[in-house]
Amino acid sequence: MSRELMVVLIVAIAMIAGIVRARYRYAHRDMKREHESRLGAGETRRLLDEVRQLRERVSVLERITVEKENSLERQIEELRDR
Repeated sequence: MSRELMVVLIVAIAMIAGIVRARYRYAHRDMKREHESRLGAGETRRLLDEVRQLRERVSVLERITVEKENSLERQIEELRDR
């Protein structure tokens, strides 16, 4: 084989390997993004549920606080009236 033919074959093999590697990389990246988006949707749902639960808890705490303030205020007024 001549040198020129060997150089051409080496360059062709390197180019084909580069193309195959790039295709694999893009396919792998797309699969990874799809997997992450599926996980992201589940994580988003879980976080939304957690936020809803936390809002409910804050609402209950606010109600308890207001009730205690009103109760304490009434007790103070009762003591003053005596």
